[in-house]
Amino acid sequence: MLSEYIQAALRCAKYEILPDDGGYYGEIRECNGVYANAKTLEECREELQEVLEEWVLFRVHKNLRLPTIGGIELLIKEVA
Repeated sequence: MLSEYIQAALRCAKYEILPDDGGYYGEIRECNGVYANAKTLEECREELQEVLEEWVLFRVHKNLRLPTIGGIELLIKEVA
């Protein structure tokens, strides 16, 4: 389920070419604060996925809600 969530979020990513240096900027607006920039589009995608994974882990650790993306909802359950 986590892999599906990550892939769904990455499908929502928006990329643009930066005018000043020709590098790439990518972000996932549904995931506040998840963005990356790199020299190539592929590097930007890889960095964005890494940032997204860390963002998800942080939110789970802090027991913060994760947005529903692509119909996928990850729920955090407390375990005794």
